[in-house]
Amino acid sequence: MSRSTGSAFEQQAARFLQQQGLKLVCSNWHCRFGEIDLIMRDGASLVFVEVRARRSASFGGAAASIGAAKRQKLTAAANLYLSQQHIDAPCRFDAVLFNGDAPVEWLQNIIG
Repeated sequence: MSRSTGSAFEQQAARFLQQQGLKLVCSNWHCRFGEIDLIMRDGASLVFVEVRARRSASFGGAAASIGAAKRQKLTAAANLYLSQQHIDAPCRFDAVLFNGDAPVEWLQNIIG
């Protein structure tokens, strides 16, 4: 998937989450551990969002592409973000998934 296609899905995910009442804090935050696609606020909670798109749900679809290594990188990046920004707030990790022509899927609390 090209960078522009990925960016389009991230923008679509941000709009979707904003329609659900979340507020965009930051997009494409980079650090040595990787990138956090979207950082949103849901009330008092900070939400770190991974956006994934696949042409179909075959082979597990977009959700299956978020493996243990990716979850570890997301956690490390989020901890660094919180430290650098001096934020002490409840947090969660969500995923917004696009699988072909299927409706957008929003998974909350993907990291326990």
